[in-house]
Amino acid sequence: MKFYSLLFAVLFYILLPILSFSQNTPVTTTSSYFRLNNEEVLLRVKASITENARVYSAIRLSDQAPSSELVFDSATLKILSGALAESPGVRKANEPLLENVEVAFFSDSVIWQQKIRLASTDSAVVEGKANLFIQQGDVFDSKEKEFTIVIPAVAIPKQNLAASEMVSADSIKGAGYGKILLKGFAEGLLAFLMPCIFAMLPVTVSFFLKRSKTKKQGVKNALAYAGSIVVIFAGIGVLFGLLGNPRFANEMASSAWFNIFVFSIFLIFGIAFLGAFEITLPSAWVNKIDSKANNNSFAGIFFMALTLVIVSFSCTAPFIGDLAYEAIKNKEIGKAIAGFGAFGFAIALPFAIGAMFPSVLNHISKSGGWLNSLKVSLGFIELALALKFLSSADLAYHWRLLDREVYLALWIVIFGLLGLYLLGKLKLKHDDDLPKNDYGHPYLTVTRLFFAIAALSFTFYLIPGLWGAPLKGISAWLPEMSTQDFNLNKLHATPPAASSASGSKAAPPVKYTDFLKSEIPGVTAYFDYNEGMEAARKTGKPLMIDFTGHSCANCRDMEQNVLVDEPIMKTLQEDFIVVSLYVDDKFRLSPSEWTISKLDGSTLKELGSRNLEFQINLVNKTAQPFYVFLDHSGKIIREGVGVERDKAKFLAILEEAKKNFIPSK
Repeated sequence: MKFYSLLFAVLFYILLPILSFSQNTPVTTTSSYFRLNNEEVLLRVKASITENARVYSAIRLSDQAPSSELVFDSATLKILSGALAESPGVRKANEPLLENVEVAFFSDSVIWQQKIRLASTDSAVVEGKANLFIQQGDVFDSKEKEFTIVIPAVAIPKQNLAASEMVSADSIKGAGYGKILLKGFAEGLLAFLMPCIFAMLPVTVSFFLKRSKTKKQGVKNALAYAGSIVVIFAGIGVLFGLLGNPRFANEMASSAWFNIFVFSIFLIFGIAFLGAFEITLPSAWVNKIDSKANNNSFAGIFFMALTLVIVSFSCTAPFIGDLAYEAIKNKEIGKAIAGFGAFGFAIALPFAIGAMFPSVLNHISKSGGWLNSLKVSLGFIELALALKFLSSADLAYHWRLLDREVYLALWIVIFGLLGLYLLGKLKLKHDDDLPKNDYGHPYLTVTRLFFAIAALSFTFYLIPGLWGAPLKGISAWLPEMSTQDFNLNKLHATPPAASSASGSKAAPPVKYTDFLKSEIPGVTAYFDYNEGMEAARKTGKPLMIDFTGHSCANCRDMEQNVLVDEPIMKTLQEDFIVVSLYVDDKFRLSPSEWTISKLDGSTLKELGSRNLEFQINLVNKTAQPFYVFLDHSGKIIREGVGVERDKAKFLAILEEAKKNFIPSK
């Protein structure tokens, strides 16, 4: 008996490491595919590795070095295109347990991709296995992981997983920093076109007018200002990488306290430009800056750059969120810094160019009251822009304090007063008298007259909006049309309930309709995904999800200038079920509707945060608008699209989604 007990003990201790290794497999694999074009498909196998484990690379460094291997079935071997690609991040080291042979391995995760030739009209079943050579501590083992990838004909791959799990053919080759730099720079240029960044131009001009006395100093200050913006945005990239929450940017941009804070800043700047008071830094700060003037201190310039970043965040948040998500998922702080640095550089560049010649502006400002007139004019514009941020909070929280007609009435008064001011009919504290002509009578310069004409013309342009005119030219800057209490367009018949070709009708939208209305003219919209999907299944139509936001300027622009087009509007109403999901709505859900975030484990208690989480998990996007087309199983049938102002292209996208849609039986 003792002999058997001793034998069992010896076998137990010998086999314990092996048994432990087998029971706690340190590697899991997943497989998927992505159609690159009508002729090629990209196969993908990902091995996820737990801590304290290694998976050896499929690239063998020498005959003595172990390696993993991807093996395909004989049918797939005939349609392979190119060599197997392996994700970057491989590590190399000499392994003492293998007589110091140099080995290549991964300790986090590894992705292998292989192109195959497969027409979109053909289907295929790819079978294979990943022979993984694994090391965990001092124990080596090999695991065989089989996989099967089903590729249907004329189909888009299933994308209801985070899109970041799909690795592009370029990134798998180690495209480096070029792509993220271009992405950051392009999005920075787009962000510069947003209204709240343009609104900081008068602040910047005023600051450099006071600081710069010579052209050389102006150039120096401008470069410091641009550099400060780049540094600040690069720091934001690091911050988002550390926070690990891609919802952070959108939640902050739509929060009441942030928008009211920005509204207050614009209001204060506007009142100051009208001459009520002068904005200066605290005396202690000024003294400190002055004491370091000989040491080339740029504290004041950095402060102005920080102000720009803060007050423009509400407009830059969609772009920041997109960059932040990529940085967070990749866990590469270097690329986060590069992307956000390029983003900041694109924003800073126009400001730097505009501030290169402050001495010229100083010289012009000395000739009469030209500079003061400019500041007062900018003050009126600041007051008008301040309302945009107050409106964002008002819409998100449904306060109904600043409905569309109230907003327009305030703008009409502000720009009307601006026109009267430019005509010389309104004078403020620091204004000089108008110049006099040869006969001793005050007169307007031609330039000032044309600005007055522009201000008054804009005022009259706004007036029809009080009765519901869409004002397409500035629709992106205005509150939602649904907040208009008196709207002549409401005299038209309400769009009929969605129906199928066979005549079956879906139930009209119910959830959240007490405070949400369709912003797409002539189109019935649902505001809950499950309710919309039920309607789509009942009518046999594909689903179009409209990821939108109350404070989304581009969303209003698309609705009033593209989706309102008759063929597009008709196609959406008759051939699709539309679900508008607001990602910034602050409506508090009932406890039964709360969900747990898959991103950070937090409890999602608001309608907007739940919709934003859904967008991230579905398409790995945080920008709005974004339109996604689904079948009745929730699969994407056509690649999503953002801002597309070409009406013909957008209609073609709808037709393509209809063509790809296969109704459920």
